[in-house]
Amino acid sequence: MVDVFAVADILVQHIRNHYPQDVAIVGYYGSYLQGRATERSDLDFFFIPATTRGKDVELQFIIDGISFDFWPIRWERAEKMASFEDWGTTIITDCELLYVRAEEDYEKFLSLRDAAAAMKEPGQASTLIHKAEAVWRDSLLHLTKMRFARNDMDLSYCRTLAHEVTVHLFQSLALVNQTYYIRMWGHFREQISQLTIKPKQIEPFLDTVMFSHSIHDILQACEQMTADMMHLITSQKQSLPKARSYKDRMKGYYEEEKGMLNKIETACEQGHYETAFFAAIHVQDGLARILYAAEHGQRPGAFDLGDYRHYYKQFGYPDLIALLDPYDFEPLRKAVLELNELLEHHIRSEQVPLNQFDSVADFEFFIKGMITNEKNRN
Repeated sequence: MVDVFAVADILVQHIRNHYPQDVAIVGYYGSYLQGRATERSDLDFFFIPATTRGKDVELQFIIDGISFDFWPIRWERAEKMASFEDWGTTIITDCELLYVRAEEDYEKFLSLRDAAAAMKEPGQASTLIHKAEAVWRDSLLHLTKMRFARNDMDLSYCRTLAHEVTVHLFQSLALVNQTYYIRMWGHFREQISQLTIKPKQIEPFLDTVMFSHSIHDILQACEQMTADMMHLITSQKQSLPKARSYKDRMKGYYEEEKGMLNKIETACEQGHYETAFFAAIHVQDGLARILYAAEHGQRPGAFDLGDYRHYYKQFGYPDLIALLDPYDFEPLRKAVLELNELLEHHIRSEQVPLNQFDSVADFEFFIKGMITNEKNRN
């Protein structure tokens, strides 16, 4: 059996002799640290370069049939691991250090562990739910590939795509639970079983993905897991405390969107349906989304199936999209004028400041006042 720590000692001594200022950290993690190593286990070690030259220490090699990968992690990537953006968090949080260049490197590394611990605080729930949503959204690409390739897909390619969908599921579940995995290949399911928040029927679908020889069944299992995860993330987002924030969310919104309202009005007057079509949908959907964000303190989720339009309807804004008609522009034109009036009144009622002037002279007076105020503050 290869003495993996003797191998590590050789590499560390090589760094001390030839790269003492170029490598900040050397550490190891995984099976040897967790007491699970077998006779075929390598040592999962890594290093953090301190200089460009330090990257030259990277080395892949085999000793007596055991493969080793002495690989670099940049500080930037280590920071992503600590913030759960890179799901190798356990490398930072659950490792032993074999070499440290200087005290400041050690302190910097410890600060990463503190950052990772802070990600489990209640105040980070919203951040991690949004990250989970982004990760799961990526899985939809692989599910779409499965659907497009449905009739031409062999079992091997089907399982490959299903693997991608499943891995995204695992990562998304960890983020929703504000945690990370300590073990990787072949040990996800046992860790998922210990998670508090997860779809109720995940196990049978994972069984189908892993054991079924039916492309149809595997695709259905991936579709169901995708849907279940969508509902799970949506429910978690809805459970977050609301933070009504019109002043934060809608400052400058009306001033910017006024240009689009003018564009629709002009398109109606000129009978230009294409402009009216795209601009009206942009305005209505954008306003619906920002109203939701102002009421909840966050944008509607990627999996929101139109529920975010609730406030648009509740506040009585006209349905511009339903009024699109290439043969009669007048109802849309009138609705745009109505929306403009309602929106301005709504924003003012929420004490959102509006930069609206009747003349260039008024605007010049405003600018001069800004300069005066800035000088007074200084």
